[in-house]
Amino acid sequence: MTLVTAYHELLRRAIAHPEVLHWQTWAALAPGPSLVVLGAVHGNEVCGAHAIVRAIDDLTHGRLRLLRGRLTLVPVANPMAFAQNTREGERNLNRRFVPQPKPRDYEDRITRQLAPLLAQHEVLLDLHSFHTPGEPFAMVGPRNNGGPREPFALATEEMALARALGARQVVEGWLEVYDRAARLRGETPDDEGIGTNEYMRGQGGYAVTIECGQHENPAAIDVAARAIHGALAHLEMAQVPAPPRLAGPATRLKDVVLRASPADRLLRDWHSFDPVRAGDVIGLRADGTPVPAPRDGCVLFPHPEADVGQEWFYLAEPDEG
Repeated sequence: MTLVTAYHELLRRAIAHPEVLHWQTWAALAPGPSLVVLGAVHGNEVCGAHAIVRAIDDLTHGRLRLLRGRLTLVPVANPMAFAQNTREGERNLNRRFVPQPKPRDYEDRITRQLAPLLAQHEVLLDLHSFHTPGEPFAMVGPRNNGGPREPFALATEEMALARALGARQVVEGWLEVYDRAARLRGETPDDEGIGTNEYMRGQGGYAVTIECGQHENPAAIDVAARAIHGALAHLEMAQVPAPPRLAGPATRLKDVVLRASPADRLLRDWHSFDPVRAGDVIGLRADGTPVPAPRDGCVLFPHPEADVGQEWFYLAEPDEG
């Protein structure tokens, strides 16, 4: 079976049986870390599914051998959204990723299956892509802390993994700024900000998301495949070519701006990591009011067609800490 045929078999299976999740696990006899890799948490972000199909084929035919530990590959984490080629099935699987005693929607039912699987592993690699053109990057969580929102003790291990995946940028501080967006909407931060990574940290593990490129860019598949190899090499689970490690500073999310009107518009075709200086105008409100950058840094996740009340763009700056 060719890789293309294997991928189309995934799609056929998702269309025919969206109520069934499939994954494969390899366990070496030598003890070692346990790693789980997710693809297509968002159904229109397919680079991870392609890369995982490639890894499964390599493992099946002996081109890749697991030397120690346990590896679980989930090529399609959201079959309904994947079959529809949409971001969501009934809602965003990467929000409110908390098992519910009484599932209310499709993604709740998926969460009830995926959450125990994640909890059985120590490390999560989540493969994503993004809406507008830009540079691939990895995302990590909070610094070590004992706070009530996202206590964590494995920030060093998580950052080391993120630097090993081949991306030239690492971004930190997601949940803190996502909570800020909730407050801007007049909401109280709650489980809505909890995704696969936050859930994994809450189970005593650590997790990295890698945003591999624009959705439609075929190169994103190679970025995802390199990330899998980078994780396996870093964790010493397999002898594979490792991508170059990132040595520079990480980037820390600092601000988020919501779209207030359908007539709000970005001033140019912004890409993630485009630099800005304090006072640079990033967009215009419907009444012509400029939206300037409050500090030097860069734009992240620009979404010119964001729904009203949703994240229009984020701002970040080099992490000096």
